[in-house]
Amino acid sequence: MITRRVFQGALAGFTAAGAWTHVARAEDTATTAVDAHAHVFRRGLPLAANIRYAPDYDATPEDYLKTLEANGISNAVLVQPSFLGTDNSYLLDALKRYPDRFRGIAVVQPDISPDTLREFASEGIVGVRLNLIGAQNPQFDTGPWPMFLKRLSDLGWQVEIQAEARRWPELLPLLLESGVTIVADHFGKPDPKLDVDDPGFRELLKAGASGRVWVKISGSYRNGAGLPEAAMPLLRDSFGLDHLVWGSDWPHTQFEKATNYTTVRRELDVWLPEASDRKIVLIDAPRKLFWSRGR
Repeated sequence: MITRRVFQGALAGFTAAGAWTHVARAEDTATTAVDAHAHVFRRGLPLAANIRYAPDYDATPEDYLKTLEANGISNAVLVQPSFLGTDNSYLLDALKRYPDRFRGIAVVQPDISPDTLREFASEGIVGVRLNLIGAQNPQFDTGPWPMFLKRLSDLGWQVEIQAEARRWPELLPLLLESGVTIVADHFGKPDPKLDVDDPGFRELLKAGASGRVWVKISGSYRNGAGLPEAAMPLLRDSFGLDHLVWGSDWPHTQFEKATNYTTVRRELDVWLPEASDRKIVLIDAPRKLFWSRGR
């Protein structure tokens, strides 16, 4: 349940940011806004093999909740960090302790048991993430993948993908055929040299017509200067605002000195100056994508 203190703090933060305010009913889960992409972790957790990077600081759920309250945001989606691999225990613990505030995106192997998937769903997991940076494209039509994708589809889960945009033409057809909901991380990650003219990004735009693909407008600092301003009109036209969700990418791993939460939140006000448009991206769309499934 969202307390009066959390609600009033969020309301004040949203007003200060020039965003909209929303009077919530008691049954509302997302009262003021949803941050659709963040990570929690602490030092000393077991790390995955062959990682490219691991932070040397803590980013606990409690740290994150303080940041959310300071920025007028009530709910969030926690994404399993790649450097923790398939050990989702810290993520699951956060969901267990704050079930009314968080939903989760796990990292799993495709041969995971159906019972474990159902257990994860009961604990607030609503999808899985495939971070394909530095990895080969999965063979979605062979091995354990077809059954895995069917199980995800049956659960109503999403497959969230971080991959360079050049890979979307190969990834999208089989994923769409499988019936799963697809979420593209970080604007779909077009090549900074090509920007919105990246052919892979253009292929992603075409997939908006399916109604089953969503895009996270997040991690702008990972995509090269100027991309969001050029991409937003195209994403809006192809997907509609109701298939776009905003994420902070907190705690901005590897970019901690380049940005901060308030900065990335205020970017959205530039991309979407109209309060009614921000309401769709910050509340309506993420509630449908993340809170209408799981538990």
